[in-house]
Amino acid sequence: MFTTRPELVGTHGMVASTHWLASSTGMAVLEDGGNAFDAAVAVGFVLQVVEPHLNGPGGEVPVVFAAAGESAPRVLCGQGVAPAGATIGHYRGLGLDLVPGSGLLAATVPGAWDAWLTLLRDYGTKSLRDVLGYAIGYARDGFPLLERVSATIGTVADLFRDHWPSSAALWLPGGKPPKPGERFRNPKLAETWEWLLAAGEAAGADREAQIESARRAWSQGFVAAQVDDFARNAFRDDSGRDHAGVLTGEDMASWQASYEDPLVVDFGEWALVKPGAWTQGPVLAQQLRLLEGFADRLSYVDGVPTAETVHLAVECAKLAFADREAWYGDTGDVPLDVLLSREYAEERRKLVTEEASLELRPGTPGGVAAVLAQHITRGPRPLGDLGGALGEPTVSRTGTTKGDTVHVDVVDRWGNIVSATPSGGWLQSSPAIPSLGFCLGSRAQMFWLDEGLPNSLAPGKRPRITLSPSLALRDGEPALAFGTPGGDQQDQWQLGFWLAHTVGGLDLQAAIDSPMWHSNAFPSSFYPRAWTPGELVAESRLTGLDELRDRGHAVVDAGPWALGRMSAVARDARTGLLRAGANPRGAQGYAVGR
Repeated sequence: MFTTRPELVGTHGMVASTHWLASSTGMAVLEDGGNAFDAAVAVGFVLQVVEPHLNGPGGEVPVVFAAAGESAPRVLCGQGVAPAGATIGHYRGLGLDLVPGSGLLAATVPGAWDAWLTLLRDYGTKSLRDVLGYAIGYARDGFPLLERVSATIGTVADLFRDHWPSSAALWLPGGKPPKPGERFRNPKLAETWEWLLAAGEAAGADREAQIESARRAWSQGFVAAQVDDFARNAFRDDSGRDHAGVLTGEDMASWQASYEDPLVVDFGEWALVKPGAWTQGPVLAQQLRLLEGFADRLSYVDGVPTAETVHLAVECAKLAFADREAWYGDTGDVPLDVLLSREYAEERRKLVTEEASLELRPGTPGGVAAVLAQHITRGPRPLGDLGGALGEPTVSRTGTTKGDTVHVDVVDRWGNIVSATPSGGWLQSSPAIPSLGFCLGSRAQMFWLDEGLPNSLAPGKRPRITLSPSLALRDGEPALAFGTPGGDQQDQWQLGFWLAHTVGGLDLQAAIDSPMWHSNAFPSSFYPRAWTPGELVAESRLTGLDELRDRGHAVVDAGPWALGRMSAVARDARTGLLRAGANPRGAQGYAVGR
């Protein structure tokens, strides 16, 4: 099979991310003696600067990792919760049926800062200045602006001019969108970070004391005070009306990032490690469990999956994502044991036929009938032409204020391995806070305003997010970290990568390069929560598209290189060899290592 780049192989360290400057930053930290956690934190902050249309300081991050010397992987939750004032009654009282996809009403507590600092404190070795300095330099001195950032700003320029003047002041220098490749600066963000550093270093010379002081300065100091003040203002959002936010400084002060046990699901020599059902992470395990029964029908020819492989994967995805809609959420009673059992998969697998399904069919784990949001039961709302066809909630495709995500994977010579999927706080998600140089996120749009659902809006609750970093164990040892941006498509593109690697036998880079696909046949997690039954989006390099059409799939040809932004790193516990690969699509993601 043709591959765009070689799989990297070395022994010192590997970093793969969605932007070359971030990957190079992570490698610089490793070369300076830092470990994988130091490098991941540095990468995370640089991504907030160089991919501001995909993530920002006001966003969130889930992290899955395995630390050398620890007996089991862990999950770090950097997803903030709904504010105390975010009640269904408040939003319904505003005449809303859905949480708007943009603006201040959609904000949850920003989680990325506290999560990155918690990871650095507990598992890193470097000071906060050591890892944050790279991002500060790019914000203060400038970085080459991606074409997609320029296009995003151009798409929402009128919104900025007419309704979000603070965003216009930051992102429309001279009143116009900056040009691609232009050196762009965000000095106000650099000042905010410098202020936080100074607050941390005022605690003395101890590394951990500095980090703790900087955490408090964010959640209980200047940043929280500015957020509280700004959120009282009303701004235009996707509802077409102006609304003030409900996020307060008290909400920020009362929340902190936390560790939890991951979901670990066995698949023979492999075990998949994912965050829990407050993410969509378990849906990848559900897809794989369903596909176990079709193992003898899955195959690759010259690095390309057969039409039958794609058909089976898509039909299993529809069943797994239907269960996501019915059962996943930040509750203590998601029936994951049943949903991921081989007995449940055997029953669900009977629904897979040779023809494409056009229905949303959640199961009945434990004999309990599914209850879906009224927005879903009223029937599908087509995603539209180009934006829906590509499925990814990117502003440059849809012309709305939606955003996307970034990803980073790191492995070091000591055996530490990290997978993180930062997102939220997109420059187009809500108005920029002028005193801080960034905006709040819009993750609350993933809640339902119906009562009694696993993902119903409630104060102090995490939305069921699409962010879904992955680890895998091989023969019980941490062996692989991988992930991708892409909203609802994350665990479908990860499935394609997994199958290419474990069934097709492709190395990391070849598996990333392998043709991708995804289904849009279930409700989107993003406002306005649309979906198109039967729609299968596929790269044209897939063979058998006509066969898939004959099976009843509404195939949309996305072009040869259009889907997914996968990255991956790996470690062989026997030899100590490290490997990495990154997505060539969009000419942006890179892996580095030696």
